Amino acid sequence: MKVKTVLGAAALLSSVLLQAQNIEVKITNLTNGITYTPLLVASHKADSSLFTVGTAASSSLQAMAEGGDTSGLIVDLDNVGAVYANNPASGLLAPAATTTATLDTGDNDRLSIVAMMLPTNDGFIGLDSWKIPTEAGTYTLYLNGYDAGTEVNDEIINGAGSPGSQGIPADPQGNGGTGASGVTTTEFNTNVHIHRGILGDTDEVSGKSDLDSRVHRWLNPVAEVTIVVGQ
Repeated sequence: MKVKTVLGAAALLSSVLLQAQNIEVKITNLTNGITYTPLLVASHKADSSLFTVGTAASSSLQAMAEGGDTSGLIVDLDNVGAVYANNPASGLLAPAATTTATLDTGDNDRLSIVAMMLPTNDGFIGLDSWKIPTEAGTYTLYLNGYDAGTEVNDEIINGAGSPGSQGIPADPQGNGGTGASGVTTTEFNTNVHIHRGILGDTDEVSGKSDLDSRVHRWLNPVAEVTIVVGQ
């Protein structure tokens, strides 16, 4: 009986060890003129998530999508025992740039990624609870741009970045205009959904949008993610 107990404990320990994985996550900005705010790369369990398409954004997601603030999401991750890399690029991720994060996932088996897209009102890149393969290897994913549904996409750059403050914080690449009257005053889908992209215009000092349709417009996907799974 004692032998069986010892063997059972050894088998359980072996199972736990097999679940632990080191993963390398490389993220590339595929857009022409959109910058990512500091990325949050997290490994967590299946019963938690950073966002869910088709449902209302949490206050933590709203703060990230409207102003790039990941502090609320980090608290959420800490509360569920997640492992994460915050701001692996040590700042903004420019168009065509790449950054890499390394995680020891422990017993977490899902991978999520978020970052605000600038200049947008509440757009963000997102990977939602992707199941990390148990087999070692290299895996490539392409991420869409999502709309948090928490703010009207008026496309006005005015420095606003806190939740509930209408407008776009900035265009880090300096290609935005001024004096826009606003593209729309209505948000028809207030749940997290695929971003419809930038309308923009070509008027730098007035018009409906402060965004340049020749620079800022994108079509999905907006990011490439390469995950190297080790043992």
